Amino acid sequence: MSPAATNKIVVLNGQLWKQMMMAGAKSLEAKKGDVDALNVFPVPDGDTGTNMFLTIHSAARDCEKISSQSISEVAAAASMGSLMGARGNSGVILSQLLRGIAKGFDGLQSANSLQVAQALQAGVDTAYKAVMKPVEGTILTVSKETARAALATAKGGGSLLETLQEAHLKGTKCLAKTPDMLPVLKQAGVVDAGGQGFLIILAGWISVLTGETPIEDTQSVPVSSPSGRESDNSKQEFMQIENLDYPYCTEFLVKGLNLSIDQIKVDLSDRGDCLLVVGTPEVVKIHVHVKNPGKILDYAIQWGSLHQVQIHNMLEQNEKMAHAIKESTDSEKVLSDDQNQLQPMKEFGVVAVAMGQGIADVFLSLGADEVVFGGQTMNPSTEDLAEAVLKVQARQIFILPNNGNIVMAARQVKDVVLDREVHVISSKSIPQGISALLNLNPDGDTETNIKNMERGLGNVRSGEVTYAVRDSQYGDLSISAGDLLGLVEDVIVTTGESLLRVAQSTLEKMEWKTHDLVTIFYGEDTKQEEVEQLQKWLHEENPSVEVEVHPGRQPLYYYILGVE
Repeated sequence: MSPAATNKIVVLNGQLWKQMMMAGAKSLEAKKGDVDALNVFPVPDGDTGTNMFLTIHSAARDCEKISSQSISEVAAAASMGSLMGARGNSGVILSQLLRGIAKGFDGLQSANSLQVAQALQAGVDTAYKAVMKPVEGTILTVSKETARAALATAKGGGSLLETLQEAHLKGTKCLAKTPDMLPVLKQAGVVDAGGQGFLIILAGWISVLTGETPIEDTQSVPVSSPSGRESDNSKQEFMQIENLDYPYCTEFLVKGLNLSIDQIKVDLSDRGDCLLVVGTPEVVKIHVHVKNPGKILDYAIQWGSLHQVQIHNMLEQNEKMAHAIKESTDSEKVLSDDQNQLQPMKEFGVVAVAMGQGIADVFLSLGADEVVFGGQTMNPSTEDLAEAVLKVQARQIFILPNNGNIVMAARQVKDVVLDREVHVISSKSIPQGISALLNLNPDGDTETNIKNMERGLGNVRSGEVTYAVRDSQYGDLSISAGDLLGLVEDVIVTTGESLLRVAQSTLEKMEWKTHDLVTIFYGEDTKQEEVEQLQKWLHEENPSVEVEVHPGRQPLYYYILGVE
């Protein structure tokens, strides 16, 4: 389609919106590294651009499979994809923007410039409601200004292209002002990363309308998630068998009008295991393990038409697994993992996020049932966490995110996992997560456990030692690229060139001598002699304080420290 033709587009239908979503993902893919570099701290874990790209890619991937011309249906699919693929706080907010946009397109076959502007405003409203304490100077502010400009332009008779171009222009001006709204941005000399990512996506949308991205040539690009699994809905999900009483993994879409997600949840709650129901009044995605898939499909067809039906016989897969076990050199471990899946349902279970195998081993030794690998630079998605929850043979699951940028994605799991009661303990560091886990009483009641685990977060101080990825000025600290950095509760408190001295200074800022226990997780790049030097210093300075040292094997961070 030529630029001249695209400039005459007056309404968006489903297929155009799909192409715009795919172009937005491609646009951000090309520039995600630039967005990552806008991290306010010069530490090696800037991942806003990557998180937003993986989120929008998941949205584009899901809507790509919709052949309908209805913008309502395509937007609903994009909303579901972004919900399950959301990573990090920026990704979750982006998913909420797309969720609100889908609400704005609800029931529409196509949308004119005013309806598009109204959908953008609905996206902003939804995103603000999803954030407990909205902060101005972020992606929220930038998206709000784009929606405001879009509405004003559309109401003034602006075309679809003019509406989005004006929205992008005003959003860009707003982005430039974000350092004046957030002092931390001005100090770091950057604009808001999430706001920048959103504008890059919006530019991708506009490129389809201007013809810069030819509609017929726009294709999605397969990517792998940080965990190494292919981001493709055709993969079989939830491979491990939870309950052989329900041998058929059944997954499909229902399309109809006025679909009641809440009622479907209630109706299917006792029909099987591992139930997920997400979607909109027009499109609902259902995943469940059942005895008889036909009965589930018969029920669902009362609501509308069925699409993308996938049924997998897990008994057959189990037989293949058993055969593989006999031939495996690691058969003892595989058999143990499989047997764990057949244990009776207990009351409480725990899913923890960890950024190194050594740290994961500690969580498992303390009673965590599943560990999702992630943390700095590799935030797991809502879907990753949901899959882990479904593997746990427990009625109630506590999720320990152990990173402030994972908490929002963890909270979304409660909306998609329906046959488990999910509780998110807002741990923002590995030491906090361990403290919370130690406060879980398997024989206690739910409210007391939540209270004690949350209280446990305040019983420990957390610190890290890493390195700077760029020159920066942080408070009174002048930082050069390559300098070692000490952080306490995510705040840079010291810098230097000696790993031992920076670790010592960080611990002193944590007032370790006034506590009873120091826990040290050393990273994959930390030498054993360096760890021994730190241990020796701690013992000489205050031999009465107990010191525990573990090979965390985490990347990027030489030390993760906890004092309590």
